[in-house]
Amino acid sequence: MNINDAVVLVTGSNRGIGKELVQELAKAGARKIYASARDSSKLNIEGGKSEIVPLQLEVSDQARLQEITTQAHDVNLLINNAGVLSSGDILDVSIEQIKHNFDTNFFGALAVSRAFVPIIKSNGGGSIVNILTLLSLASMPAFSAYNASKAAAWSMTLSLRASLAKTNIDVHSVFPGAVDTDMIDGIEIPKTSPVDVAREIIEGVNEGREDIFPDPMSKEVYEAWNVNHKDIEKQFAQM
Repeated sequence: MNINDAVVLVTGSNRGIGKELVQELAKAGARKIYASARDSSKLNIEGGKSEIVPLQLEVSDQARLQEITTQAHDVNLLINNAGVLSSGDILDVSIEQIKHNFDTNFFGALAVSRAFVPIIKSNGGGSIVNILTLLSLASMPAFSAYNASKAAAWSMTLSLRASLAKTNIDVHSVFPGAVDTDMIDGIEIPKTSPVDVAREIIEGVNEGREDIFPDPMSKEVYEAWNVNHKDIEKQFAQM
């Protein structure tokens, strides 16, 4: 779809990729952007000519989600960006932390998608964009709960794409590598700026790319994963 004149909902808009997505969507000509976050008072976004509508939304709060759909009835582009990351080996991380990751990264994205599919259909079609991670493809042991929830979200995205294949709604998967955000602050590896990632995501949506690899690391790893995914699995397992 063409971002120009789109009406967009971005979850997790208060920082990182989400905040930059709102700003870059405005530059790309989006007519209205619903910028959501758990705490809408932390939203501080310049929208230029776009109308910015701050929304308080915890994606796992079903009752609040239903209220949002009533307000944001004109959406034709949904970007599921909200996410959490817990550290810990799969044998040690608490069940509570695993549930916390799944509640946001999987069940939250699924709930928002289910809520907005009828709305996007009624508005003539559009797109759903799920922000995943390279760790959907290969697990890094230190982030086992996050890996698992995002791998499940990738599978859910494929199911969603199949279910909507005969409709006028496109479904995009985004697989960022290391991005310079609060989520991985303190981890000393090369990182891409969130604004560059946001621009690449928007370009991918405009071009209709189903799978978007928005930074140099993700492009390089995906190319190698296509050649031999077991090599990437072993490489990530040692990180």
